[in-house]
Amino acid sequence: MIKHMNVNRRQFMAMGLGGAATMALAACGGGSDGAAAGGDAAAMKVGLICLHDENSTYDLNFINGFKEAMGNLGIAEDSYMIKTNIPEGQECYDAAAELADAGCAVIFADSFGHEDYMIQAAKEFPEVQFCHATGTKAHTEGLDNYHNAFASIYEGRFLAGVAAGLKLQELKDAGKLKGDAPKMGYVGAYTYAEVVSGYTSFFLGAKSIVPDVTMDVTFTGSWYDETAEKEGANKLIEGGADLISQHADSMGAPTACETAGIPDVSYNGSTVDACPNTFIVSSRINWAPYYEYAVNAVAAGEAIDADWTGTLATGSVQLTEVNEAAAAAGTQEKIDEVMAGLEDGSIKVFDTATFTVDGKALDSYEADVDTDPDYTPDTEVIEDGAFQESKFRSAPYFDLQIDGINLLDTKF
Repeated sequence: MIKHMNVNRRQFMAMGLGGAATMALAACGGGSDGAAAGGDAAAMKVGLICLHDENSTYDLNFINGFKEAMGNLGIAEDSYMIKTNIPEGQECYDAAAELADAGCAVIFADSFGHEDYMIQAAKEFPEVQFCHATGTKAHTEGLDNYHNAFASIYEGRFLAGVAAGLKLQELKDAGKLKGDAPKMGYVGAYTYAEVVSGYTSFFLGAKSIVPDVTMDVTFTGSWYDETAEKEGANKLIEGGADLISQHADSMGAPTACETAGIPDVSYNGSTVDACPNTFIVSSRINWAPYYEYAVNAVAAGEAIDADWTGTLATGSVQLTEVNEAAAAAGTQEKIDEVMAGLEDGSIKVFDTATFTVDGKALDSYEADVDTDPDYTPDTEVIEDGAFQESKFRSAPYFDLQIDGINLLDTKF
């Protein structure tokens, strides 16, 4: 993180991003079997390429959104394909080429490490549209048929942090904190900007409720490693954490919390069935709106945005149902209140008045938005008293280490 970490979440395989699932979603229609531009979206073939499968909460979220979108578009089950366990290497290009040869007009990919291979395919198949989730290069590549997409999930993380803060306040009022002040733990995969942005926004949400909260963060070096994630959560619990959250893809951390009786805020979906006593809420990106947008654009013969950011307003940023058995009283009502503030702009997640860096307020900062091999800062991102995440590029580029968050390691 500590070096311009706007290398986002799925950059692992391109730089070592190993254990997370990559998916390339493909809405097909450009070949002999596909729907021509200006045609009917329901007549299109559609495909999905995944780094992992349904066992990864990250990939399952993409798969569920994909199937939802296909249903909403009226695309029959026998007209779309899902490829799972496709590594972030040449295999991604091969899968994309297979989908293009099968008649795909649009191919979506969800892992950063797939980006270069998607670009390779885009150059080889100019008649096909390639849409890549979490990537960073579309706005600088200048290809008419290559696009990036992400969502303002930092807003969802902030809302989940509000729920965490309410639980911490409840524990504090009841005299049940482990220490003198509330302390959270966070299991992260890598020190990339996407993870930094996520845990920072979660922390700031909690801090808006309990100003004296601190948070320890540990990293696993993998997007999906149930053993490492469980060990990381247990280390944080042993270190005094009153509540745990995560940015990793297995059930390791939630099950550790359920065993220890520690409140948990998960990611990418509800874990209430497995953790009924400790699960509070989860934030997630709903990818269905983007899939529908891109497929409909192709069907209508319209251009797809080079860099698209889903929001609360588009339905792309969502929270699961609050588990009343574990959450503090009034959690849903407070979430609704804060969500309204985020939507009308009266609340800003990265309001520079709410945090410091090395004890100092932040009034200027250049981030690496136009990604290069050295991640050179190139864009001023402080405007109107806030860090403008996902304004200049859909993928996160927040890579600051703010006060109150303690990194237990940074080797990943």
